[in-house]
Amino acid sequence: MAIKGSLKEASLPDVLQLLAMGKKTGCLSVNYRTNFGYIYFDKGRISYASIVNRRDRLGDMLVKNGIITADQLRAAIDAQERQRDRRIGELLMDMGYLSRDALRQHIREQIEEAVYFLFTWNQGSFNFEADVQPEEQEFLVSINPESLLLEGARRVDEWTLVEKKIPTFDIVFEIDRPKLARSDVELTDEQRALLELVDGRRDVQQIIDASGMGEFDVGKLLYGLATAGFLHRIGTSKAAEPAVSEARVQEHYNLGVAFYKTGMFDEALREFRRVLDLRAGDASARFYIGLVALRQERWADALATYEEATARPGSPAAVYHNMAYALERLGRLGEAQRALQEAAKRSGGHNPFIQTSTGIVALLQGDLAAADEALRAARPLWAARPPSAGWYHHAALAAALLGDLARAQEILDEGIGAHPHNAVLHNNLGVVLERRNNAAAAAQALERALAEDASVPQIHKNLGDVAYRTGQFDDALASYQRAVKADPELGDDVYLKLGNIRFRQHRKDEAIKLWERALAIDPDNAIVRTNLDAVRQSPG
Repeated sequence: MAIKGSLKEASLPDVLQLLAMGKKTGCLSVNYRTNFGYIYFDKGRISYASIVNRRDRLGDMLVKNGIITADQLRAAIDAQERQRDRRIGELLMDMGYLSRDALRQHIREQIEEAVYFLFTWNQGSFNFEADVQPEEQEFLVSINPESLLLEGARRVDEWTLVEKKIPTFDIVFEIDRPKLARSDVELTDEQRALLELVDGRRDVQQIIDASGMGEFDVGKLLYGLATAGFLHRIGTSKAAEPAVSEARVQEHYNLGVAFYKTGMFDEALREFRRVLDLRAGDASARFYIGLVALRQERWADALATYEEATARPGSPAAVYHNMAYALERLGRLGEAQRALQEAAKRSGGHNPFIQTSTGIVALLQGDLAAADEALRAARPLWAARPPSAGWYHHAALAAALLGDLARAQEILDEGIGAHPHNAVLHNNLGVVLERRNNAAAAAQALERALAEDASVPQIHKNLGDVAYRTGQFDDALASYQRAVKADPELGDDVYLKLGNIRFRQHRKDEAIKLWERALAIDPDNAIVRTNLDAVRQSPG
């Protein structure tokens, strides 16, 4: 289920309630100008949330709460410079400065703060994509959205007042020190700490980043100090920015990646093009533009993008791999094979995805022995990780086409263990079991495939085949009808069997129409032509 809309028409709390009541799983992305946030759901409960281009304040929060020291945080930040794919929390835990339970609790608080901040957005748009999973799988939480609504509503009410003094985060304040000195007001520890950061140069966003507190808490404190007359607005930080800053390029890039990961491909394309407008030679942005074209099935556009990328020196293996996929989809298999050979060379021959793609192209070329060899060679490259669902699918297909149904079943059994919710693997297992004359187990596997994804026409068709071959014609009829309703061009054989069933039921006219449909799809189908000739020549 995809849900899109405007925050002017439906508030974020209303959308969260809808997703919670529907027990939905997927990603809700929220976009307002250059701001982008997302909330992941798992069966109606919040599992993760984050805001793009927002500093990760986990380390600052931990220091502020006395969980770690400032020196320990600096050591983790230094380590992150050398391990850019690692998060601060993971590094602190590995260094022994933070327990797993403490990290999990503070990640939960950070997720809640992100949701609360998103509540304050009353403009922009939202988009929900079902079944999208977060990359951060290790520290997911489970939060009932309704438990956040009351606090969120309170913050929205208070933020409406705060915005009167702080409409944007680029505002720069200075302290009215004479007034502060004359006042006998007793400031809180948090107010005093925040005043130390107000220097007439930092804007609100920089104060938030330096404080270790969230936007809401800093906004309230600044609002209170400004209302009391202790702070005065002296300008904004925007004027000091260069025409094209690295931060601006990175902002568009981060937004593009976030849009891409949440399935908002047109928006992602817009952001990556903005990156290229600002920095024409940005290879990463160009790479993602090609990925967007692939996801939108614009194969020729993707190919053109990657061909341009390969003209530049030092193009990585991934560029050639993606180019090979575009060539494969365009039916240019020989060129795809050569692109994969170059990709394998540049990856050192150790990339399991490239090796798997090599096997797939060989399958499409009809070279079963080469396909089987390539897919077997890909298996150990996954090391301790389970292979992708695509590897299991194609490795089993190669084995089955070579006549080794036992090995095909073994591969699919293992694949389902690694990817239990993959409908295609369950479907393929059903087909293999049916070919091995185990109709009952085949039907069970196909029913499981339908439970995972009932929208795939081929699964209904395969279930119909099992019923047809075991003489359960009413069940076969129902399955075939569901299959052709989902895909009227599924194949001539399904209309052949539908016609046979109708003929058995003495519904001759319907049988003729179904056989004629089969013949329209494949005029060379001799069995269909024979059936039609026989029934037309028969009396009555």
